Amino acid sequence: MTHPHSKRLPRPGVALAAVAALVGALGLGATGEAGAAEPAPAGMSAPAAARWTDQAHGFASLAGGTTGGAGGKVVTVTDQASLAKYAAAEEPYVIRVAGTVAVEPFGSDVVVASNKTIIGVGDTGEIVHGELHLNPGTHNVIIRNLTIRDSYVEGDWDGKTSDFDAIQMDTVHHVWIDHNRFTHMGDGLLDIRKDSQYVTVSYNQFSNHNKAFGIGWTANVQTQITIDHNWFTGTKQRNPSADNCAYAHLYNNYISAQVADGDPVWTYGNWSRGHSKMVIENSYYDRVQHPYQADATAELVERGSILRKTSGRTDEWGAAFDPRDFYDYRLDRAAAVPALVEKFSGPQRRIGVTLDVPGAYPTVQAAVDAVPDGNDVPVTIAVAPGTYREKVFIPATRPKILLRGTGHDRSDTVIVHDTPAEYGGSTGSATVRIAANDVTARNLTFSNDFDEAAVELKGEQALAMKTTGDRIVFENTAFLGNQDTLMTDSPKLNVISRVYVRDSYIEGDVDFIYGRATTVIERSVIKALSRGSATNNGYITAASTWTGNPYGFLITRSKIVSDAPAGSFHLGRPWHPGGEPNAVAQVLIRDTRLPAAIKASPWTDMSGFSWKDARFTEYQNYGPGSAVTQDRPQMSDEDARTHTVTAYLKGSDNWAPHARH
Repeated sequence: MTHPHSKRLPRPGVALAAVAALVGALGLGATGEAGAAEPAPAGMSAPAAARWTDQAHGFASLAGGTTGGAGGKVVTVTDQASLAKYAAAEEPYVIRVAGTVAVEPFGSDVVVASNKTIIGVGDTGEIVHGELHLNPGTHNVIIRNLTIRDSYVEGDWDGKTSDFDAIQMDTVHHVWIDHNRFTHMGDGLLDIRKDSQYVTVSYNQFSNHNKAFGIGWTANVQTQITIDHNWFTGTKQRNPSADNCAYAHLYNNYISAQVADGDPVWTYGNWSRGHSKMVIENSYYDRVQHPYQADATAELVERGSILRKTSGRTDEWGAAFDPRDFYDYRLDRAAAVPALVEKFSGPQRRIGVTLDVPGAYPTVQAAVDAVPDGNDVPVTIAVAPGTYREKVFIPATRPKILLRGTGHDRSDTVIVHDTPAEYGGSTGSATVRIAANDVTARNLTFSNDFDEAAVELKGEQALAMKTTGDRIVFENTAFLGNQDTLMTDSPKLNVISRVYVRDSYIEGDVDFIYGRATTVIERSVIKALSRGSATNNGYITAASTWTGNPYGFLITRSKIVSDAPAGSFHLGRPWHPGGEPNAVAQVLIRDTRLPAAIKASPWTDMSGFSWKDARFTEYQNYGPGSAVTQDRPQMSDEDARTHTVTAYLKGSDNWAPHARH
């Protein structure tokens, strides 16, 4: 858009902390989502993480850690050929399994190479009749949120005729097996073999099986393994069996409803075999024969576990080791384990792919680029605190992205650039552009720090954000700039896109909230910056609503503040891009505090189009700048009942992002 030439007086730096302080002083939300873990019970260690995170813990977190396919491209697979192709590839991948992948021939292996994450989409991703197999030398693999089931050969209860495991690995290192369901397979459910090292097995379900989980098949004593919060139910033996493990740490596991076939030896819970050193803590054994036992050559330390209706061996001898010499961990009370494990083990609907910036991807754009085209399930891009000087574009082919700052406050995480419209046009100036649908940004600051007072340019528009997608949400975000700070638009005039902004901060001077999208700004602070004029410092809105759309901009339950002189700022003017007559601005400002800087006649003409032909109204505003004059149309009570947040956002799909607050 074109604007009359204007200059704002230089301001002493953009102080992001001051933004947070201002919002806090005004009583509006400014605090971000700090991922606080729940308190530990008395006497237990403080929790290191929530019930699930995307960071490996235990032994898999040591010696460089286990990151799987982080940093690689994200792909979604629905068939065996695609799964096998990406799993065996040399380069890193995050492989999302959507729905059921049936493996043929029955019991076949899907080979998994190094630097892979294989993760179920929601709680319905599953592999049927097949095994994930890690060959010697494979490393840095994460397998999460999957069901692997049903390669059992009828009549082969002992698995002697087929070796159809759910997951088998030989001489590997750095593997994390988390939140999976393993059931009714042909031999073992999980076999960790032949000197595999730095392994964590957490929050899995093992069920309907004979030999559930074995570790060993070696004379060497090298394996280091953490096994926590797993549920073994309807299994017979190896829950797990650990042979020649240097360190086996088992805690908060739940073994219940053990197969009761009268076998006096090979029906048991945990077994420390060979020269293993095993530590068991706060586990729960319910109706188990031989809950935990140890060879004479092995060591086993047990503390804090609960035994209910058990019988047989409960061996304890030797010093084993102290797990806290290696890592910190959360230890739940044994009495709480059944309920916790039943609820949180196995695939979880809310576990998805989180792409960490800069941990796995160096820039925000690199993480966006990793999201697959046609993405159909939510993907979170978690951005660590810091300043990211880059331009970001989320194309229309990558919907359902949550862009989330992980700092305590939105000012902790800033995406900023300094491009004016002189170099690339208005759209090209935008620091961030969102063309995709169903994108949410939370706990972030978007900024264009081009200094319009420092240079003389024809095109001084400098967008912090431009959206054209539908169902866009900004929560606890800040938009910093001068001219054209925030543009909410749509792909073309008669296409309606919707944007919801809540608990946020927007600043600027000339037309700094503009475009044709249906846009609701609620519970937010809007700051009209002074350009040093005593009479005209700018315009808050410049809507270009399609004439067929009854809902343009709604600013409600918010506060407009300003450092400009009294009576020097407009609420808005009608923008007709390219002289388009069917772009007829609709703006309602209601239940909002207005500062003294607002003019008594707050609406004005633009490019030959009269403000009186636009749809500008107010309703029940208050504050020193709210006095009603003949040039301030007021909405009737009757019309106000149909111009609500719900009405603006509802559309034909009943979208209601405000309802969850």
